[in-house]
This record gives sequence, structure tokens and C-alpha cells, in this order.
Amino acid sequence: MINFTLKQLRYFEAVARQGHFGRAADFCAISQPALSAQIAALEAAVGHQLFERSARHVQLTAFGEQFAPRANTILREAEALGDLARSVGGTALSRLRIGVIPTIAPYLLPSIIGQITSRFPEIDLLVRETMTHKLIEELGDGKLDCAIVALPVSEPALTEVALFDEAMVLVRPEADAERPVPDMNALSQMQLLLLEEGHCFRDQALSFCTLRNALPREGLDGSSLSTLVQMVGAGIGVTLIPEMAVPVETRSARVSVAPMGAPHPKRTVGMIWRKTSALSVQLEEIAALVRDAGKKHLAHATS
Repeated sequence: MINFTLKQLRYFEAVARQGHFGRAADFCAISQPALSAQIAALEAAVGHQLFERSARHVQLTAFGEQFAPRANTILREAEALGDLARSVGGTALSRLRIGVIPTIAPYLLPSIIGQITSRFPEIDLLVRETMTHKLIEELGDGKLDCAIVALPVSEPALTEVALFDEAMVLVRPEADAERPVPDMNALSQMQLLLLEEGHCFRDQALSFCTLRNALPREGLDGSSLSTLVQMVGAGIGVTLIPEMAVPVETRSARVSVAPMGAPHPKRTVGMIWRKTSALSVQLEEIAALVRDAGKKHLAHATS
């Protein structure tokens, strides 16, 4: 009988996905020598080399290519068994792995965590903040139970539950506070600061401003909403941010905030999870808690 562990399979999956031992070790939060030792032990257990190694790249061997989908199936089934075990006993929830996009996490997480831990005092709550495409990938891989994102994501394998809508507001230099708020056409002609590629909020802003097919705008991208707002305060341009971010991001910047006119840009915040999840009943309850936290936060942010 061949003996290997689920941990070894997870490390194998990480190396196969990252194509690099160092990045895989970082992803798994272990040292590279420890990961390499586990991969070597797995290869010894199955009696075949799984990876071709070079100084700069790692790729699957022919055997590794056949091994990978079966390993993934085992890992997903193991996660499903874990979900099933956690779902037994009615509404009790002992562990929750939740993902949140960066344009929501800093503003809503404190309220969300408070709501969830109040309802489930013994819960082991694990939070992952990253961009939407990575959250969808990790949901599919069984590494997350649910995620809070901007909808729609339009993934057939995922349940989408809309929680609340929030407006996008215009942030411009303090000196412009008394000027008329530009309409969509005027905004598209201005120096609009955007989040870098990969953020769904960037795509939403581009779509609203009819800039999706515009030429690349070098030097006008930021890695966070905080950076964008500070750039506006320095007089570099204007930006759009979600309403929930206003209290945090504008308190120390010399900027003014104004609501946009019709067609009133907004986004829908929602929660997603696998349709096959054994935790669906509990996740519906979590979604209701997040909805309540979000609405209360927005009411406070706009008061």
C-alpha cells in the first residue's frame, strides 16, 4: 500500500500551481527546505518523480500530469468531508474560512467579525483578503468556505447572494469642493486615478466612465484606495471610491467628496460559496449577518 498524507498532496498542489518551490513555500507558510522534503517524501511514496526541476522553473513530469487531477480530487473530497462534519448538528459552526476583496475588507471586516463571533462565540474564524479571481479559485479548490465580493461573478458552480448596494462617490481636491459635480462624460475626460489591474472596482469605474477601451494610462494606477485618495489630495487627479470607504480614507486627506448624479454609479456587494457546500444552511445565516453589518456600516458612513 502506498502511504502519503493530505498535507503532502496540498504541498504538491501548491508547487504545481505556482511552478516554483519558493513561491509555493510562501503560499503554504512553511520553509522551502521543509516543503522540498515533503515533496521528496511524496515522490518516494509513489515511486516516481513528480516534478522536473531547474534553477528558475519547476514543471510536472508526465507522471505528475496524470497524478495532479487525482490528487486534486482527493483534496476536494477531503474538504467536502470536513464541510459535512462541520455541518452536522443544526446551525452550529465551528470554523469558517472567509475571503474578502481589498475594497471591502478594511472597512467592513470589524463589523462582520463582531456579528459572526457574537452569533458563534466558539467559532474559529479565518480571513483571507485578496482579489476576486483568486477568491473564486480558492473557493473552487475548497480552501475557502465563502467570500464577500462585488457581484455578479457569474460562476455556474457558485451560489451568489446579493447583500446590499452601495454608491461610488467622487473624490476630488479640496479646492474643487464648490465646483459642479462632473457628469459621466465630463469625468471620462478628467485625470481619473484607478486601482491597478486585477481589482474588480477598477473595472466597475472604467465601465461607468465608458473608459474600458481607453488607451493605457501610465502612472495613474494605485495599489489601494488609500493611495488613490492621497494622490487626489496632492492634486494629481480625481478618483471614485465606494461609499463604505469614505470615513476611513478621507479623514486625513485634503479632499472633498461628492455623490455622482444620474446614472448614479453603484456596486452590489454579495456573498458567494460553492453550490455543493454542505455548509449552505449555515452560510445563508452568515450572509444575513453580513448584510446587517453592511447596512449598519453604510448608514453610519453616510450620516
